[in-house]
Amino acid sequence: MGIESHLGIVTTKLDFLVNWSRKNSLWPMTFGLACCALEMMVAASARHDLARFGAEVFRGSPRQADLLIVPGTLTKKMLPYVLRLYNQMPEPKWVIAYGACACTGGIFNTYNVVQGVDKYIPVDVYVAGCPPKPEALVQAIVMLRKKIEKESLKDRA
Repeated sequence: MGIESHLGIVTTKLDFLVNWSRKNSLWPMTFGLACCALEMMVAASARHDLARFGAEVFRGSPRQADLLIVPGTLTKKMLPYVLRLYNQMPEPKWVIAYGACACTGGIFNTYNVVQGVDKYIPVDVYVAGCPPKPEALVQAIVMLRKKIEKESLKDRA
């Protein structure tokens, strides 16, 4: 009985407006686990200018962020804290696994390293590399923006 049930054009225009605002105002959270976090900081510098993609201000609180970038080696000791940060983020929220260690565990095939963050939280974009270049994070944000642009309010409900 909501707006989705009447006219498709209203929902389509509303989807366009909401997705346009979401993709142009990403709020990444300041969070780092290992050496990939250094490359993430470089990506936020003036040379790469994440502001032109709407990801200008890194937030210090998960309640103010909608993008979690997991950069580096995720150990089982840090996993509860990452899950807590993810659960404290408001909807809609997106995740970028940044670096080989975050994607697959990297070279650390040991008992205390999580072999991919996607086993515990849903990942939207994977960025390979050890450590990935800052340009790779810029490309990941561009890919995430394209994904956000195609989302529908009906699919999120």
